[in-house]
Amino acid sequence: MSFDKNLIFNPEGNDDTSIRTIIKASTTGIFNLNDVRYPWAKAMYPVMIGNFWIPEKVSGLKDDQKDFANNLTPEEQRAYKWILSFLIFLDSIQTVNLPNFSDYITSPEVNLLLAIQAYQEAIHSQSYATILETVVSAEERKDIYYFWRSDTILLKRNAYIGKIYQDFIDEPSDANFFRGIVANFLLESLYFYNGFAFFDTLVDHMKMPATGRMIAYIRRDELTHVTLFANILKEIRREFPDIYNEKLLLDMFKVAVDQEIEWSKHILGNKIPWINAETTVEYTQWLANQRLSILGIEPLYPEAIKNPYKHLDRLQDPNSDRSNFFESTVINYTQSSSMKGSWDF
Repeated sequence: MSFDKNLIFNPEGNDDTSIRTIIKASTTGIFNLNDVRYPWAKAMYPVMIGNFWIPEKVSGLKDDQKDFANNLTPEEQRAYKWILSFLIFLDSIQTVNLPNFSDYITSPEVNLLLAIQAYQEAIHSQSYATILETVVSAEERKDIYYFWRSDTILLKRNAYIGKIYQDFIDEPSDANFFRGIVANFLLESLYFYNGFAFFDTLVDHMKMPATGRMIAYIRRDELTHVTLFANILKEIRREFPDIYNEKLLLDMFKVAVDQEIEWSKHILGNKIPWINAETTVEYTQWLANQRLSILGIEPLYPEAIKNPYKHLDRLQDPNSDRSNFFESTVINYTQSSSMKGSWDF
């Protein structure tokens, strides 16, 4: 079943929060943020705003340039460049595509969070450009941006994600919308994370610390995006059980895990001793289980019970992979204080 985009202004709409739903409500289009339907969105707003940062404030990339040339092995240099290539694609597609889904969300407070997310994804794209401009030679930059043109595995990954999003744009049906929301959740919660683990592990070996700081800012943002789409999925399950399709969700998780393992093995190989094919499988399956637990779904990989990268607990935000994100406060990598008192009601 198809459904229509929200009207910019709908004089016949009803903004009563007692009847409002995450999608398919008939609202006026007015942002009355003093009367919201979803308390979790109110809680997320000051956190996302409080995460404000810009790449220019991250110091030390010039030192990373020397580190890259003198201290990284050829295998580490290769992984550094091609992992950046995939991350660049992910943030690029999110920046331009999020408004396509926001057009169908009938909750002003959730629309606002999606707008903040799109801005943050643009900052992430700028961050990768800043890294490349500083660390990597000018001759290599274009090859990194367009690595998918010559690498069949990366092209397959990019095409898979791009098609899911394009299918919804071309045919905004219930099924395509749900599939697109699941893809957003997977992109934010799974696809980024082997790349993040690689950069964190470089830092753990005293390499590329400024890149690691940049990735830490990005990862902190992405955690709120994981939480946002997990909540959207849970609201769809509660309000529209006929649209919610857990079998499809699990099937997409399996595809995502297989793709992530194939890609990471392809890029990392087995010549970087501290991050290899075995740890990639264990970490990806463990992380998939963690993400499913946020949705209240049983593990897809019961044998994957531990994170093989123990150093991530030291380097990452202490709340980075906890399912109940708002039980405690993010304390690492803060540049601006959260805006307490916003939406004071």
